[in-house]
Amino acid sequence: MKLDRIDRQLLDLLQKDASATAAELAEKVGLSSSPCARRIRQLEQAGLITGVHARLNREKLGLSVTVFVHVRLSQHQEPVVINFEKAVEAMSEVMSCYTVSGSFDYLLHVVVSDLAAYESWVRRLQRLSMVNTIDSSFAIRAVKEFAPLDVQSQ
Repeated sequence: MKLDRIDRQLLDLLQKDASATAAELAEKVGLSSSPCARRIRQLEQAGLITGVHARLNREKLGLSVTVFVHVRLSQHQEPVVINFEKAVEAMSEVMSCYTVSGSFDYLLHVVVSDLAAYESWVRRLQRLSMVNTIDSSFAIRAVKEFAPLDVQSQ
């Protein structure tokens, strides 16, 4: 899909406030409501908008510990990798998981309530037979989170 200036503006505005109505967005991009809503549907159908989510306050929910965990597997055969990834997908504490380059195979973003909850989670991870090495870094403070993608300059 070829994006024009208005499409990019809409994507930028929706990233910043997904609860904005089509009428509010239309006013900001200089369209009427119907054409604006139609463009948003087209952006969704093209797969550029993949969902609308509420950002929750982790601290108020009692989930104040953020940990970045590097994992190295003992083997890299496809069945081993698939089993590891399925296990990680089933762990609600894991917010995201990336395959990475370098001396580790995966980087996991983990959110838990406290150190005891982290210890419990990491013990489950250690029980996975394909896990060789785990290296954890605890986040002290978030400097920048949830930044929108820069769709305006593309």
